[in-house]
Amino acid sequence: MLLSEIAISLSLTLQGGDIEITGVNTLADASPSELSFLANPKYAPQLATTRAGAVILAPDQAAGSKPCLISANPYLDFARCVQLFAKPQGCFTGLSELAFVHPEADVDPTAAVAPFVFIGKGAVIGPRVRIFSGCCIGEDCVVGEDSVIYPNCSLMSGSHVGKRVILHAGTVLGSDGFGFAQAGGAMTKFPQIGRVVIEDDVEIGANTTIDRAALGETRVGQGSKIDNLVQLGHNVRVGRNCIIVAQVGIAGSTSLGDGVVLAGQVGVAGHIKLGDGCRIGAKSGVGQDVPPRQDLSGIPAMPHGSFLRTSAIMPKLPEMKRRLAKLEKELAALREEIANKG
Repeated sequence: MLLSEIAISLSLTLQGGDIEITGVNTLADASPSELSFLANPKYAPQLATTRAGAVILAPDQAAGSKPCLISANPYLDFARCVQLFAKPQGCFTGLSELAFVHPEADVDPTAAVAPFVFIGKGAVIGPRVRIFSGCCIGEDCVVGEDSVIYPNCSLMSGSHVGKRVILHAGTVLGSDGFGFAQAGGAMTKFPQIGRVVIEDDVEIGANTTIDRAALGETRVGQGSKIDNLVQLGHNVRVGRNCIIVAQVGIAGSTSLGDGVVLAGQVGVAGHIKLGDGCRIGAKSGVGQDVPPRQDLSGIPAMPHGSFLRTSAIMPKLPEMKRRLAKLEKELAALREEIANKG
């Protein structure tokens, strides 16, 4: 594409000459026919050495002679530019003869169903859905239009997937929640008869599991993004536009408000509420309700500022312990001396 065509497509201002762009890359690795971007000031020195043919950058960085696209948000606009060049995965179209589709399933004629897919009774597959090989779409599942289900995903019966959802390889929706009634030293399984609902524009990473509700729904709100290897327990409710990073575990019946961010390996106890806009730092353990727009870190989770001060003290504890022991000995000697003089 010509740089001017990209500028028009992204509604950006072109500064400098027009050139042909064949791809996108980082400042360090771009070739003279590739477009790059500058979003982090840390990489600003690379503007002087980059071989990139053009750069997307903020107005205050656009003083050089290199062609550039002026953007108020270079990272966002570069992401939009990458979409222009990205090749979609998979090339299968139509309904494979090697897929099993139950006679009572409803598959839109524009959907692409690859070989070795199972689609159960009562399932509804919407327009332009793409289902890759090895997927199991259980009875009465619904998959909304323009959604993509990558290889080896499992949608257990009754799971509902909205529009423009992306499920990466190995995702499991609707597996049984971990529910057992204990009595007399034995455990009786509590049947999990609810369902999973994934709202529109959600993306779920590889090998993430979202359990069906014991009763009612487990729900992920519109626009939320979930990373790889995340576990959501039964009856969890995730609000809109949340970010849940890899290896997070959320126990049953916990509720997340809108815009919540959980960093990597956060653990959240069951039956609590995290308010709108709260952010939890990596490896934290959350065991109680969190008010809206709070930043917490640590185990147990505490205000982020307190966590930073505590973390700064931790390496000093051995020396502080030695000093305290020394002071205790000196104090005991002073007490003994005073007692003898008395």
